[in-house]
Amino acid sequence: MNKRSIIIGVILSALMITSCVKDLDVTPLDKDNILAGNLSDDPVYMKQVLGKIYASFIIAGQGANGGADISASDENFFTTMRALWNLQEITTDEAICAWGDVGISDLNTQTWSPSNPFLTALYQRLSLSITYANDFIKFTEDNTDADVVQYNAEARFLRALAYYWAIDLFGQFPFTTEEDGVGKFFPEIGTRTDIFNYIEDELLELETLLPEPGTSYPQADKAAAWMLLAKLYLNAEVYTGDERWDDCITYCNKVEDAGIYSLADDYRQNFSADNHYPANPEMIFAWEQDGINTQGYVGTTFIIESSSDAEYITAEDYHGLTENTNWNGNRTRKDFMNVLVDTIATYGNVPVPATDTIFAQNPDGRIFLRQKASIDIPAASASGDFGIGVYKFTARNHDGTLPANYHTAYACTDFPVFRYADMLLMRAEALFRLDRASEAVPDINALRERAYGNTSGNITAGDITEQFLLDERAKEFYYEAQRRTDLIRFGQFTDGTYHWQWKGGTFEGTATQSYRNLFPIPGEEVSANPNYNKQNNPGY
Repeated sequence: MNKRSIIIGVILSALMITSCVKDLDVTPLDKDNILAGNLSDDPVYMKQVLGKIYASFIIAGQGANGGADISASDENFFTTMRALWNLQEITTDEAICAWGDVGISDLNTQTWSPSNPFLTALYQRLSLSITYANDFIKFTEDNTDADVVQYNAEARFLRALAYYWAIDLFGQFPFTTEEDGVGKFFPEIGTRTDIFNYIEDELLELETLLPEPGTSYPQADKAAAWMLLAKLYLNAEVYTGDERWDDCITYCNKVEDAGIYSLADDYRQNFSADNHYPANPEMIFAWEQDGINTQGYVGTTFIIESSSDAEYITAEDYHGLTENTNWNGNRTRKDFMNVLVDTIATYGNVPVPATDTIFAQNPDGRIFLRQKASIDIPAASASGDFGIGVYKFTARNHDGTLPANYHTAYACTDFPVFRYADMLLMRAEALFRLDRASEAVPDINALRERAYGNTSGNITAGDITEQFLLDERAKEFYYEAQRRTDLIRFGQFTDGTYHWQWKGGTFEGTATQSYRNLFPIPGEEVSANPNYNKQNNPGY
């Protein structure tokens, strides 16, 4: 199939609202304009509208210069995956941003308030994707065309994914389905447990409705639903108070039993322009990006360009982008360098030598870091010249060549949401927590053998601890918007014993209040919806 076929910019903001008055049911004169009057004429039109829902997660909108769906001073700044990445990464040890934009410093130091614009943006973006999905699901629910039945199931998956991120970040969230319709009303507020149960029920039903694994990339399939279920169960104790480790293993096994996924031979391929399935057998579900057809400073383009600078990590040398580069914003902190690099084993009891600027002596091949002017970051808002540069994502193919749709400013690298490696480490963690550590060893060693190129990094059951698993997830998934969720599950995001530079606003780092494991509901949303009863999440 055409890998780029799903992101199609043809849609009205109102989507498919139909009239209840027959005289107002109109058919557009131009058949290329998709409106309520002709949407059902051709399943291709349905696919184009479905493309809008997919696109709502990764780009600002359609039209000239993107045509953002939500008004903002910078339409790229507050897109779903860019805002999600900020909330999941720069609030942790994995990243810190040098920019002075409102809200950035609060995330860097875990001192945010309900007025942080990234919280508002992501809250509204997730709500918008859910609304788009609800309207599409309602319009297509009685359509018996096989393609449209599939598109309806995909929209339900995307809605479930949006709700998953909503409860992970905010806990309670406005809850609507296709039964609520579109109009002016105050949505009821669903509790974290209620929405958890809803997501679970939806995904269990979608098991029989979505396409077979590997047959529809980049669109969602059964394996994507299994991965989301496994992720839901992995974090169930955080979300509901109930452990669901056995269920996590069950759905990881379903992904394994599909028999079509495996680890890419080269770890870097997961973050290169040729990281799409089936060229990369590890990618299960991702947000597509294309230098020609999905332009915008979002997703992997944002990660690549915000990590580059004129001196230490030049975009042309490491990333393949040569236009509008050197933003010099995001890098990682020394504390995270020490997670990725075993400095004692690699260098002995001496400081990391400045001569090994890319930590080449470390045997773990997953490390794509570079020393900058100083390993320490002297202030939370210090220049991007300080800290440890990260160049994990690239706009080139993993062999260094340029992709077919190469653009000098926009990457063709898909943003990974679920990959096979995550299945292995989710299953390993669940097995460990059920006192079955010996069964987790093969999953972990498969990843470490790829990382080390041999068995020199292999472990035994006795090596597996909570700290080991948390660190292994960090090595495998850094900069993939997972770190905050992982730290919370292991009790280290706020008031745990692990502190990093500028956590809590101090150089050495300090514990923060545990209520910050949830972000606040944006203040304007609490004020606007009476169903919140003017009550924000506890602590705010």
